[in-house]
Amino acid sequence: MSPSTTPTRTGGRLLGPVDVGPVAHGGHCVARLDPEPGQERGRVLFVRHTLPGERVLVRVTDDSHASFWRADAVEVVRPSPDRVEPTCPVAGPGLCGGCDFQHVDLDAQRRLKTAVVAEQLQRLADIDWRGEVVGVSTPETVDGLHWRTRMRYHVDDEGRAALRGHRSHELVVLPADGCPIADRRTPTVVGQRWPTGSELVTAAAPGQNALLLDGRVQQGSAELTEQAAGRSWTVAADGFWQVHPAAAATLVAAVLEGLEPRQGERAFDLYCGVGLFAGALADAGCEVWGLELGHRAILTARQNLGDVSERVHLRADRVERGLARLPRRADLVVLDPPRSGAGKQVMAALLDRHPRAVAYVACDPAALARDLGTAARLGYAAVDIRGFDLFPMTQHVECVAILAPQGPN
Repeated sequence: MSPSTTPTRTGGRLLGPVDVGPVAHGGHCVARLDPEPGQERGRVLFVRHTLPGERVLVRVTDDSHASFWRADAVEVVRPSPDRVEPTCPVAGPGLCGGCDFQHVDLDAQRRLKTAVVAEQLQRLADIDWRGEVVGVSTPETVDGLHWRTRMRYHVDDEGRAALRGHRSHELVVLPADGCPIADRRTPTVVGQRWPTGSELVTAAAPGQNALLLDGRVQQGSAELTEQAAGRSWTVAADGFWQVHPAAAATLVAAVLEGLEPRQGERAFDLYCGVGLFAGALADAGCEVWGLELGHRAILTARQNLGDVSERVHLRADRVERGLARLPRRADLVVLDPPRSGAGKQVMAALLDRHPRAVAYVACDPAALARDLGTAARLGYAAVDIRGFDLFPMTQHVECVAILAPQGPN
């Protein structure tokens, strides 16, 4: 971007230059316009493709909110020292929405994520977190690239594989070399023509890969075998499994370290998926009850844990409903809820079992903070919170919080 302050006026209205403030949850930074006559403070802008401390011109992308607008930084007047040139030619304003931070040095990305986690915990749970979001690497990943083992593409009107724009249904065609955060082991989808309007799913696991077109296998197998926590795991090629190659092992290790499971303890694995944490707890000698909404995932989990089926009880049900059918006492709980979090009802129901420890695996720091705030009001405090950068180049971050009762339990 050139340092000019008179860019061409295209798309939404152009504003600025504005001085960019702190990073905020959601992959943007906060800025303010100069106040208009009669105003004490200028309008808040949530600006993507920028960094704290920069001075930028912005293009408004959403002015539908009374209290704030959304915008893209389209020209940098004063760059941050943490700014780098994006690897991907379609990462940037008005282009692919998959990567939020390709313009940010990798170490600086983790500092930004640390700041977001700390701010959310402080604001929503009154927790003064002094930790940091740490990187996780594997031989497959290089400089924060080539880590995503599962990709979902859409096909445009010309039969080309594409990804969606940010907060948009518009499609952005993949560059000639494909998506740079996709694991190199996933099948390539560029340079080919696909049925218009179809969906492509690619997946990779050690020594295997798969390509699905509208749910039908075109290459590889409908199921892949993953390795984690000393076990093999069967996973549907288009089903849920952590997308970073080291994520499953990293999260299991953090959960087990925090819970310190003991032989004969009762444990719940809520939102259990294909049984990752249930298997780790069973292997540690616990009797485990698991809940997961998806019937296919539960069938797969039973297959994965057939050797310990006598102490693993799995049920396909909504966690909010299924908890009522679980034992009234639990020593340990693991919950790995969707991005919206567990919510007050689930937190109250599981803490009513008076577990000695809870491991909360969170993909959204705001949801985590809200649920930790609920736990605090119910007598449980976070005794440890760890952050992992399992989604480089994006604003997403994974956390593991360990909760314990405060006072008599």
